[in-house]
Amino acid sequence: MSSAIRDPNSRPEIEQEKKRSCRAPPPFMVPCLKSCREISASLVLMAAAKAGVKVEAPAPKAAGKMNTGILKPLRVSRAMEKFVGASEISRPGAIKKIWEHIKLNQLQNPSNKREIKCDTKLKSIFDGRDKVGMFEISKLISPHFLKPN
Repeated sequence: MSSAIRDPNSRPEIEQEKKRSCRAPPPFMVPCLKSCREISASLVLMAAAKAGVKVEAPAPKAAGKMNTGILKPLRVSRAMEKFVGASEISRPGAIKKIWEHIKLNQLQNPSNKREIKCDTKLKSIFDGRDKVGMFEISKLISPHFLKPN
């Protein structure tokens, strides 16, 4: 007999499950499972599936409001408005529209893909420049976003 006193409310299978759920996951599961909580939740769901009990997974937490910071649509200048077709757009949205125009009209220099040849539409937003580096685009569109009052 063991001399240790056992708590009458403790169940050994629960204690073992807790110990198992906090072990490191196998290497193939590491990219998909991010925390010990997710591992234990998945173990509970797998155990319920084996037992034939239908259990719903907890709903993921809301990521918060997405229209903040760089994703917030801002008023734009007349030249940018004419280019994108909207009076308000976010910076990533404007860059996306510019790249759509570049790809559609094949304005990238084939020998140097980092260089963009400007047509009349792009010249209107890039201060009349004939060529622009791909990394300059975000800097050159900055003046077209008007500060909110």
